[in-house]
Amino acid sequence: MGAEREAKACAEYYGALGIAQPVLSCLQCLRQFAGSTAKRCRDKHLEEALLLSQALSKGLQALGEAEARPLLRCVLAFQMEATGNSSSFQKLEQIVTQLAVGKEAVLAQEVGTLLSGLAPQGEVLSPGDLQSVCLFMEESSLGRQHWRQNLAPLLQRLATTLRWLLRSQPVPSATWGYLVIKACLQLFQVLPKDVAPLVWSAEEKSETLQSLLGLLLEVVWGKALNKDTRLLVGIALSMLVNMAPQPERGASAMLGLFQLRKQGAGELKFGELAVETPTVLEPDGLEKLVLTRGLLTCCRVDILSCQLESFTHKACLLLDVIFPTMCALTKEHKDCHYYCFQACALWLQRLRDALPAVWSLKGTRILAQDTELLQQLLQLVWDNAETPVEGVSEFIHSSFRLLLEIYHLECQHFQDQERPLYQQMLQRVVSMPWQIKARYVPLCAIVPYVGSQQVLDTYRDLPQHLLNCLSTNHLCPAAAEVYRALVRQQCAERWDGQQGSAEAAAERWALCWLPLLSQALCSPLPILQSNAANYLLAWTLRQLPATQAPLATRFSGQDTASLRAWVSLLKAQKSVSGALPLHGEALERLCCCLGAREEGVRLAAMGLLCCSPSTNQPLSGTEMRLLRRFLPLNLNCDSSSFRQLLQAAVRKALVRLRDSSLAQLRGKEPRGTDPSEGEGQLTQAVGFVEWLLQLSIASLSPGSNFQRKKTGLLLLSAVLETCTDTWSPDKKKGQPPRTMATLLSYARQSGCWDFFSQPNLLALLSCLQDSTNEIRDLASELLVRYFPPTFPEPIALALFQLAQDTLASPRVQEAEAGAVLMKTILQKSDSGTMKILALEAEAPLTLPNRGLCFAQHLLHMLQAQYAAARQDLLQAAATSPMHGVIAALRRCLLQVPEVAASMQAAELAQCWQELLTHLVSTARDITSFLLGALQSQQGPGADEQAAAPSFADMGNAIGSLIMLGKGGVQEEEEDLVLLSEEHGLILTCCWVSVKEIGLLLGGLAELLLAPGLPARSGPLLPLPTLRMAARVFQEILLRCRHWGAVEGCSTGFIKFCAALLNHPDVELQAIPQTMLEQGLEALSGPRSSSITRRAAGFPVLFLCIVSGEAPEQARPLLTHCVQTLLALASMALPQDWDQTLDLPQVCALHVLQTLVHGTGLGSALLWHTTPMVALSLRGLGSPCWAMRNAAIQLFSALTSRLLGQQRSRGESCPMEGLSLQAFLGQHPQLGAVLLGELGAAEGPVPAGPCLRPALHAVLTFLAQLQPGADGPGSPSDCFLEPLLGLAGSPIYAVRAMAAKALVPVIPLPRRPGFLLQLAEQLPTTPRQVRSHNAVHGRLLQMQALLAPTVGTDGLSAEALHPVALQLEARVWLLTPAQRCPLIRDAFLRVLTLLPASFSPGLAQSIHDAISTELGSLPPGGKPGCVELQVGLAVLHQTMARFMCSEAARLADGERIGAVCSLVQQSNPDIQLAILSWVITRKEGTCEELEKALGLTLLRPLIVVPGSFP
Repeated sequence: MGAEREAKACAEYYGALGIAQPVLSCLQCLRQFAGSTAKRCRDKHLEEALLLSQALSKGLQALGEAEARPLLRCVLAFQMEATGNSSSFQKLEQIVTQLAVGKEAVLAQEVGTLLSGLAPQGEVLSPGDLQSVCLFMEESSLGRQHWRQNLAPLLQRLATTLRWLLRSQPVPSATWGYLVIKACLQLFQVLPKDVAPLVWSAEEKSETLQSLLGLLLEVVWGKALNKDTRLLVGIALSMLVNMAPQPERGASAMLGLFQLRKQGAGELKFGELAVETPTVLEPDGLEKLVLTRGLLTCCRVDILSCQLESFTHKACLLLDVIFPTMCALTKEHKDCHYYCFQACALWLQRLRDALPAVWSLKGTRILAQDTELLQQLLQLVWDNAETPVEGVSEFIHSSFRLLLEIYHLECQHFQDQERPLYQQMLQRVVSMPWQIKARYVPLCAIVPYVGSQQVLDTYRDLPQHLLNCLSTNHLCPAAAEVYRALVRQQCAERWDGQQGSAEAAAERWALCWLPLLSQALCSPLPILQSNAANYLLAWTLRQLPATQAPLATRFSGQDTASLRAWVSLLKAQKSVSGALPLHGEALERLCCCLGAREEGVRLAAMGLLCCSPSTNQPLSGTEMRLLRRFLPLNLNCDSSSFRQLLQAAVRKALVRLRDSSLAQLRGKEPRGTDPSEGEGQLTQAVGFVEWLLQLSIASLSPGSNFQRKKTGLLLLSAVLETCTDTWSPDKKKGQPPRTMATLLSYARQSGCWDFFSQPNLLALLSCLQDSTNEIRDLASELLVRYFPPTFPEPIALALFQLAQDTLASPRVQEAEAGAVLMKTILQKSDSGTMKILALEAEAPLTLPNRGLCFAQHLLHMLQAQYAAARQDLLQAAATSPMHGVIAALRRCLLQVPEVAASMQAAELAQCWQELLTHLVSTARDITSFLLGALQSQQGPGADEQAAAPSFADMGNAIGSLIMLGKGGVQEEEEDLVLLSEEHGLILTCCWVSVKEIGLLLGGLAELLLAPGLPARSGPLLPLPTLRMAARVFQEILLRCRHWGAVEGCSTGFIKFCAALLNHPDVELQAIPQTMLEQGLEALSGPRSSSITRRAAGFPVLFLCIVSGEAPEQARPLLTHCVQTLLALASMALPQDWDQTLDLPQVCALHVLQTLVHGTGLGSALLWHTTPMVALSLRGLGSPCWAMRNAAIQLFSALTSRLLGQQRSRGESCPMEGLSLQAFLGQHPQLGAVLLGELGAAEGPVPAGPCLRPALHAVLTFLAQLQPGADGPGSPSDCFLEPLLGLAGSPIYAVRAMAAKALVPVIPLPRRPGFLLQLAEQLPTTPRQVRSHNAVHGRLLQMQALLAPTVGTDGLSAEALHPVALQLEARVWLLTPAQRCPLIRDAFLRVLTLLPASFSPGLAQSIHDAISTELGSLPPGGKPGCVELQVGLAVLHQTMARFMCSEAARLADGERIGAVCSLVQQSNPDIQLAILSWVITRKEGTCEELEKALGLTLLRPLIVVPGSFP
C-alpha cells in the first residue's frame, strides 16, 4: 500500500498550497483507480485523472522542484503498483509526463531512485520487480535511460534470479520464470546498441552476459518445463543474433546452437562469448522448435539468407537448416502442432521476404516444378490441411496463400510462362469431396492467379457445393470466402478491355450466382436461409448494388419462402443504403410478413423494422406504428431462439430511439429527419418506450405462462439496459451515453419512464418465486443491476421470511427460489437492513459485514437442519432438507461481488477463515451422513467402503429409514412400479444436497485460490481445510451412484483441482497429485462390489484431476495417468475372475473412455491416441464381456475424438469432413495399427471361419472417413488390397461394412475405372461362380462406390457407360438362374444407381426379369410350392422400388399401370416397398404416377354402388 501512503502524505503537503483542490481531485481519481477491480472502472478513473493532470500541469510549472517532487513521487508509486496492467501503466506514464513538464530532471531522479530500490545487489528479483523492470523498459523513456546507465547491475540481477529459479527445489511458479525471460527479451530488444558490444566485441564482452546466456540455453534444453517460457527464450536468442555486426557471424552462432546436440559436451562459441554446453542433454525435441520459431519470428533477413561457410554447397539457414528441422517437427510433436505449423507459416513469410537474397545465393529457382523443396512443401500443407487441432488450420491456410504468392513472384522474376502448379492444385481441389473444409481455402488462394472463369469451367459443381456448404455451419465461412473471392475476381476482370456498367456487371453476376443465392434464400432450411442472408446477401449488395433488381424480381411471389427472402433482401438493402421507404405495395407486403404464421418470416420482418446502419436514425412513424401493432402478438412464442432474436431486434430499435432523442436534445438533427418534426419525434420516442415498459410489466403477471414471462423479462431488460443511466463496469460495450441524464429528465417531466416504481418492483419480485430458474435468475439480475440499492423496509422483512420458508421446502425448484431470494436480499441490503433483519446479533463481529452476517446465519440454519436430519432423516427430508440452504450459501458466497471483495479485506480475514472452516467441516459431516445413510451405515466406518452401493442396497437402506421414521411400523408389501413419496423425499434430500456441496466447495477453492489475489496474513482456506474438502470430493465420487450428483460434483471438483494445481504453494499442488496416486492404486485391485458398466463416478475422479492442469503446461499428471491406465488395461485377465466384481482392466478402460470424452483434454490426448486404439481393438477380442463392452465404448469415444465434432441436427450435412489421406498423414502409426487388423483378418484360416471382433470396428471407423484427392503414391493405397480381400468374407456384416470402408480409399476420379474392374470380375455364367460370398461382396462394393454422396449427383452417365455394358453381359445375375436372392438383390441395387447408362436392350432385360419374378407370385405373397429362401422378400421389395423409379423416370403409361397392379396385389412386402417409395420420393417427381397411385389406393375406399366394376 505504498501508493496509498504517498497519496495521504501528498494530500497533507499540498493542503496549504494554492493548487490544493486540483491536486486533491487528481489524487481522489488515482485512489479510486487503485481501489477498483473492474477494468472499465479503472480506465474511467484514469481518464479523469489525465484530464485533471493537464489542467494541473500549468500550476505545477509555477512551483519549484521541491514543491513538485511529492506529487511526482506519488504518481510514480501508483505507476509502480500498476505494473501488472500495461494499459494502466501507459496511462499513468502520460499523467506523470504531463505533470513533469519543465521538471524533467526531477522526474528522472525519482524514477532512478524508485528503480534502484527494486532489489539490492545480489538478491533475487521478485515477480513484481520483474514486471516493473519490463514495463519501465518498454513504456517509459526515463526507465530505459535508467537501465541503460545501470546495464551491468541489471544483467547481474537477471542472471542471479534465473540461476536461483533453475536450481531451486521445489520449482517456483512458472510465471516467475516467464517474467525473468521476458525481462531479458525486452532488454535485448530495447537496448540493442548497448548489449551488442557485450556479445560481439572481444574487448567489451561481458562475463555476466556470458553466464546469463548459459542459463538461457539450459532453459532451451528443458531445464524449465514450461513450454511458453522455453519458446520465449528462442525469441530472446534471436534478438542477440540480430545484434551481430556481420550476418555471417550471426548465422554461424545460430548454426552452432542447431548442431549442439551432435557435438555433445564441450564449449559453444556465441559471438565472443564462450558458453559451456548445457548439462541437460537429454532433449525432448522441443529445443529445435524453440530455436526455429525464435529465428523465424524476428531474425534479420540477411542473417537467414547469408551463405554458411561450413557447408560444401551454397547453403543458408533458411533453406538448409531451418526447413529440414521444421519438416521433422511437424511429424514428431503432436502436442505442439500449433507452434509447429505457426513456424511453417512464418518460414514461408520469411522466404517471401528473403527471395531476392536467396535467388542471388542459389542462382536459380527454388520452387521449380521438379524441385524437392516444392514437393515437400506441398506434401506438408496438404497432409495437414484437415488437422483437427485448434488454430492449426489458420496457419495452413496462410501457408497456401504464401506458397502461391512465392511461386508467382518467382515465375515473374525468371519470366517463366509455364505455371503448372496452379492447374495441379485446382485439379486436386476439384477431386476432393465437397464436405472437406480444406478444399476451399486453396481454392480462394488460386482464384487470383487463374481467373474466375477457369475455376468455374474446371469446377462446374461449385455453385451446388457452395449451397451445400451454406447449410453446414463449419463449412459456411469457407464457402462464403470462395464466393467473395470469385465475385471480386469477376469484378476486377475487364471484358473486352473495358469495365462495363453497373447493370452489365449485375447481369454477369446473375448468370452465375443468381440461382445459387435465390435458392438459398428461399430454402426451407432455416440454417441455409440465414447463412445465405448473413454471409452472402449484404456483401453482394455492397459490392454490386445493381443486383437488387434481379433479386427482387425472383422474390415477388406470395409464398412463405418468397416472403422470407424478400424481407431478407430489404434488410440487407437497408443496411447498405441506410433508408428504406415503406409505402404502398411494399407496406402491405410487410404487414403480411409481420402477421405470417411462420416464426422466421415474422422475426425477419421485425428485424427489418428495428435495424438501421446508423444508431441515431430515429424510427419513422410507420415503423413505430407497426411495432405497436405486431409486437404484442409475438410474446407467447415457444422458441427460445425466437425470444433472444426478438430481444436483440427490439434493443436495436431502442438504441435508435435513445440516440436520436439525445441528438435532438443537443440540437443536432439526426440524418433523415425533418427539423420541423423534432419535438414530435421526441415525444413519440418517449411514448413508445413507456408503452414498451408497460407491455413488459403486464407480461409478468402471475397468470402469464412461461413464454410470455420470459419474453417480457427480455424486453424489460432491453429497456432498462438502453434507457437508464446505470453504468455496468463489466461490460465493454453498451454503456449509457454521458448525456443520458438529460433524456431521463425530459421523459420524467412528461410523466413517463418511472422504471423503478413500486408496481414494477413487485412484478419483478413475484418472478423470483417462479418455478423456473430462467425466470428467477433473470428477474434477480434486473433487480440487482438496475433498481435502487436497498429494498423498502416492509418488503425486505417479508422477502426474508419468505426466503427462509422456501429454503426449507423439499421441492427442489422452491428451494432454489429461496436461494435466489436470499442472494437478492443480500445484494439489495445495507447496514439498516441488517439491523431490521436482526442478523448482526447472530454474528458478534467487531466490524460487521453484510456478506459475513448472511453467511453466518445460513450456516447456523444448515447446522440446525443437519442436526434434525440426524434425529429423523425422513422428517427432515420433508420439512427441512439441507439442499436449499447449501444452494443459498453457494449463491451468496460465490455470486455476490461484494462478498468476494470482503473476503480480501485484512480486517475480516480471521472471521472469514473461521466461518469457512466450519462450513467445510459441516459439509464433510453432511456428506458422510447422507452417503452412509444410503449404505445403511451412519457410523464412523461409513466412509471406508470404496464402492458405491448397489441399487438394491440403497432401496433396502431407504426402506429402513422410512420404517424408522414411521416409528418402526412395517407397512403391507405392495408391488408398486413407482417410488413412494417418502422414498422420493429421501433420495432428493441426499442427491441434491451432495451435488450442491460439490458445487459449493469447488467454487470456494476457485474464488479464494485464484492467482493474483492480494497477500493476507493467512489463507482463508488453510491446508487442513483443503484436505478435508478433497476427502469430501473423493467420498462423493467413490460412493455415489446418482449421475446428476456425480456430474454436479465433478463441475466443482474440476475447479477445485485447477485452483490447487495452478497455485504456487507446492503443498497445495500435492493434494490432487496424491488423490490421483490413491485412485490409481485403488484401481489396480478388484473392488469390493460391482458397480455400473461405466464405473459410476470413479472415472470422473481421474478426469477432474487431470483436467485441472493448465493447458499451457506439459501435463505430467495426464501423461502419468494415461500410461498407468494403459499398462493396467493391458494386463492379462486372471484365470478365474468373479463376474460380480469389477476387474481392474475393465475399470481402466472406463477411465480412459471418460478421459477421451473430456472436453478440455482433446489436443492433449492426441499423443496417446495410437496406444489407446490398439488397446481397445485388443479388448474387443477379450473373453470377458465387461472387457468387450468397455473396449467398444472406448473405441467409440476415440472415433468421435479423431473424426471431429458431430454436426448439429439443423445442418443438412450428416457426414464428417476428414479424408483418409489426411487422417493417415496426421496419425501414421495409427494407420499402421488399423492396417494390421485388416491384414490379420484377410490371412488364411486353418479350420473354418475365424471371427475377429475388432474387424468390424476398424471397418466402421474407415467407413466414416471421406475420399481424398487423387495422387500417385497415396498412403491410402495400402488399404485397397485388404479391403478387396474381405469381399469374400463368410460374414454378411463384414462384407457390407468392407464395401463402405472402400469408399474413402478410392478417390472420385479413379472410380469409373475401378468400377469397371469390379464389373469385369463378376461371373458371366453360373459355372464361373467360385464363391457366392465373393460375388455378393463385389456387388456391395460397386453399390457403395456408385452411391452418390450428400449434395452430389454421383458419377456422370458417360463415365459409367462401360460399366453398364459389362453388367449387361452379366444380367443373368438378376434371373432365377442365380439362386441366391441376396446376390440378385445386390445386382439390382447396382443397376438402380446407373439408369441413365442403360442401353435399350439392358433396360428391357431388367424389366422382363422383374415382371416375370413379381408376376409369378401367388396371391397373398405366399411362395406356394417354391422353396422359401432367405432374402427373397428383400429382393421383391427392391424390384418394386425399381419399378416405381423407372415408371417415374420414363413416365410410361404401361409401366405406371404395372406399378398400380402391384399395389393391388395382396403381397405386404411389395405394398410396403411401393408406399415407402412414395413417402420418401422427391415432391413432383412424376405427376402421372402420383395420380395413378392415389386413385389406386382410394378405389377400395369408395363404396358407392356402381362406381367401379
